[in-house]
Amino acid sequence: MKFITILAVTFFAGMGAGLGTGFAGMSAAAVISPMLITFLGMDPYMAVGIALASDVLASAVSAYTYHKNRNLDVRNGLIMMAAVLLFTVVGSYIASLLPSHTMGGFSVFMTFLLGVKFIVRPVMTTKEAMQGVSAKKRAAQSVVCGVLIGFICGFVGAGGGMMMLLILTSVLGYELKTAVGTSVFIMTFTALTGAISHFTIGGAPDWTVLALCVVFTLIWARIAAVFANKAAPKTLNRATGIVLVLLGAVIMGFNLLK
Repeated sequence: MKFITILAVTFFAGMGAGLGTGFAGMSAAAVISPMLITFLGMDPYMAVGIALASDVLASAVSAYTYHKNRNLDVRNGLIMMAAVLLFTVVGSYIASLLPSHTMGGFSVFMTFLLGVKFIVRPVMTTKEAMQGVSAKKRAAQSVVCGVLIGFICGFVGAGGGMMMLLILTSVLGYELKTAVGTSVFIMTFTALTGAISHFTIGGAPDWTVLALCVVFTLIWARIAAVFANKAAPKTLNRATGIVLVLLGAVIMGFNLLK
């Protein structure tokens, strides 16, 4: 009975996380962590570690799918990733010096609002419009935005995937597919770094839960990424918006059950 419960929880957690990753470049931690904590009674720190580990392969296979369809900006993704990783550490250090703060709810609410935004005001930027920005300007923008995303993620402790998608589409003017592809590319490395640090500090995870979460998240992320790369821009905006709204609403519900 216990294994059936674990199987059910990890399946739905992996499905939600995989769809969020493949469609919107959303971190699996936002979905998997609250489900493992709420339904399996797992230690929050370990739950985040398992979620981050699940994110690594899911983001990698999604990034590969987007890259294969030429919807990934590798050069500026690497520039932004370096800034994100560095300033996540800076933000985390500054947060450790301040009184305890709880802002996880902000990340979840932002997921919900971002979903509404994609439904009401879809991103219809074209690749031709993206190419109108000079390489130097785009690189400088990537550094500045990476600093901002990294600092907020380190300080708040959540929201990296959503922050990247919002900034890539609204600030840097990326076409939606390229924005998601670049976001999951960056998340592959940030999730790997986070997972290693969590398991180094917190010890070995529950291997059964970890394996199931990784497999289910990977499968659904691949399905979502394949669909997203074939979909028309308007269809993709609506699908992304619906996924984010549903995930945001469900996660807020889980938080109320804690």
